[in-house]
Amino acid sequence: MAKKAVVLLSGGLDSATTLAIARSEGFECYALTFSYGQRHQREIDAAKRIAQSMSVTEHRIMEVDLTVFGGSALTDSELDVPKNRADLGKPDDIPVTYVPARNTIFLSYALGWAEVLGVFDIFIGANQTDYSGYPDCRSEYIASFERTANLATAAAVQGKGQYHIHTPVINMTKAEIIRTGVKLGVDYSLTHSCYDPDEKGRSCGRCDACRLRLKGFAEAGLKDPVEYVEK
Repeated sequence: MAKKAVVLLSGGLDSATTLAIARSEGFECYALTFSYGQRHQREIDAAKRIAQSMSVTEHRIMEVDLTVFGGSALTDSELDVPKNRADLGKPDDIPVTYVPARNTIFLSYALGWAEVLGVFDIFIGANQTDYSGYPDCRSEYIASFERTANLATAAAVQGKGQYHIHTPVINMTKAEIIRTGVKLGVDYSLTHSCYDPDEKGRSCGRCDACRLRLKGFAEAGLKDPVEYVEK
């Protein structure tokens, strides 16, 4: 009987690599993407392309309107996306692109779907090495959510199984993530990372996500296949 997993798929390179890793470990994958009121549709389109290219069993896109709360440059058009930050990658600094409680919200939905499917494995592309300082990307947080999942669900309490939150790229640098994905056949031209693409969908090259991505490709000795306005 095939192993099954729910995989959170944002459309970015971390989640695409995570999906590829789950597949390489023999999991039949159910991908879950969120349209949460983010600034653009590009990453959702990217998630669709990635899911199709990796032949997931099912890909669901959920509407969750986080613009109701705002509080982030990704969900509030009144806030500007920071560009060329001098303190990029410092974990003590939490930038305005942090979306309040986003991974908790996403993992909760993934857990609900997993329980309905009878699946006990959930994959998320959280990363705490080359990242923008988001608190919900840390291993301590993931371990805490896993404990919560096993306390909060009927399936776990009734002894049907124990939930495991897989974070295969959490301690990798961006370069290591990219090298791993290349080995597993990930087509990074299908992915999208930019927080603030232009009207043609080209990545800005200056936001945190673009700069971390470009740094990763440079350190991996590879060319980023997506189109940029500037680098």
